[in-house]
Amino acid sequence: MHQPRRSSFRMFSLAAALALIGVSVLGCTFGGVPAATPSATPEPVAPYEASYEEAPCPTPNVEGTHLLDLGPEYTCGYLTVPETRSDPDGPTVRIAVATVRAVSPTPASDPIVYLDGGPGAPALVSAANAVAAGMNAEHDVVFVDQRGTYHSDPFLSCPEQDAFYAEAVGLAASDPAMAEKSDAATAACRDRLVDDGVLLDSFNTAENAADIADLRVAMGIDEWNLYGVSYGTALALTVLRDHPEGVRSVVLDSVVPPNTRWTADFWPTSAAAFDQMYAACAAQPACAAAYPDLEAEFTDTINRLEAEPLVVPVTTASGETVSVVVDGYKLANVAVLRLATGPAYSADLPELIHEIASGDGTGIASSVIQYLPAAGLVGLGLQWSVFCSEDIPRTSLDEVVALASEALPEFPETVLSQLPQVPRFFADCEIWDVAPADEHAHADTVSDVPVLFLGGTFDAVTAPYWQDAATPFLSASQVVNFPGLGHQVILQNPCPVVVINSFLADPEAPVAEPCIAEVTAPVFTVP
Repeated sequence: MHQPRRSSFRMFSLAAALALIGVSVLGCTFGGVPAATPSATPEPVAPYEASYEEAPCPTPNVEGTHLLDLGPEYTCGYLTVPETRSDPDGPTVRIAVATVRAVSPTPASDPIVYLDGGPGAPALVSAANAVAAGMNAEHDVVFVDQRGTYHSDPFLSCPEQDAFYAEAVGLAASDPAMAEKSDAATAACRDRLVDDGVLLDSFNTAENAADIADLRVAMGIDEWNLYGVSYGTALALTVLRDHPEGVRSVVLDSVVPPNTRWTADFWPTSAAAFDQMYAACAAQPACAAAYPDLEAEFTDTINRLEAEPLVVPVTTASGETVSVVVDGYKLANVAVLRLATGPAYSADLPELIHEIASGDGTGIASSVIQYLPAAGLVGLGLQWSVFCSEDIPRTSLDEVVALASEALPEFPETVLSQLPQVPRFFADCEIWDVAPADEHAHADTVSDVPVLFLGGTFDAVTAPYWQDAATPFLSASQVVNFPGLGHQVILQNPCPVVVINSFLADPEAPVAEPCIAEVTAPVFTVP
């Protein structure tokens, strides 16, 4: 077996973008309950050897952010598998793993494996927040940096794109210079990774799911529970479909079923969350009085800013003053992200909309800076390889705009032709140039394994209605949605983790925790 390639990890401070690590860019579209998709048998692979070896935990976990370090309660190691299972004698990848012990003195024998989103988010970086939320109360938790992500080898980072994102705050989204610089950054990243010998076609959900299945066996775990968030739910459902052995139960937080199309529903998903915000504001007397025409004010301001962008100086945490261009797209995108990241961020969104409608764009411009991707932490190469092989080939920009216009008919087409979070995915994928996935990648997951769906009504990234694409094929599933929570509900309120622990204690029993009824929409701030 060949030795794994080595890649030099670039480590940066997490800063304000920490809150976004769990935020995915995944979406899908479907009408009503879908018909079952024939499940083609995946192609057989040649025999290969998968191995797991313990190793010291990465120290520091993230440079300059000691609160995210992995303490003595963690043990770490690496899974080594072929980069491409159809070529078992070719290059290998090393997948970083960190296991935290359960807090309980009598822990359950079946651990939880934590599958992060993105694609490309680093689970080892997310570990501290998940543990703080109480995920390891009764179970050990195995955090996996999926192939191509931060502590794994190779790490498919794109510093070229990170530099572009930082520059893009000073450009209007529809500025031709934005497209030119974005395309150049994507091409530069792809060329560098290919020159380093990375096989971009091998960084996909099928290989990723096989990694998770191999990890359970290599670690000697008889049975475990899958927890997935965002893209991690698509990965979890793929594991359950293709490698069900040893899966005791599944928790899907902010779900994206693999049997749906993703990108086509980005704007309709956002529209559903906007509607939830409008309704919640109208139901609160103070918010309704302060912002009686919130929807019209939001829409009118997006149109005005798209025609005449606002330039706002913002002082960053480092003391640097940055000129931020706020156009209609950036206002809409900030709204998507603030709703997704939960009540701490969505509570003041109506106020920020009202402020920029009145000419004060300081709050929105500061949010543009705050929501910059965490430079050097995300495996953008995995993100592009997954999207560009598994979803973009199943839709078109024309269809995306048509569906978006149905959901948001008053929004300008120049805004809707750019996707939330990832405005130029279609152009990026043309440059990334990976082969389309086969149809099995989109097959339904049919199972009687207990599955718990968790969602938030303010989730502008993975709307709760997406659950309807998966639940008909999962006979032992149950759903709990939380008013006013966004994307990755376990980090936004204590109740979801209580619900998870109740479910894991007896996955066959209906979840009926009293705290569920106590979760309500945030109280919006008013002047």
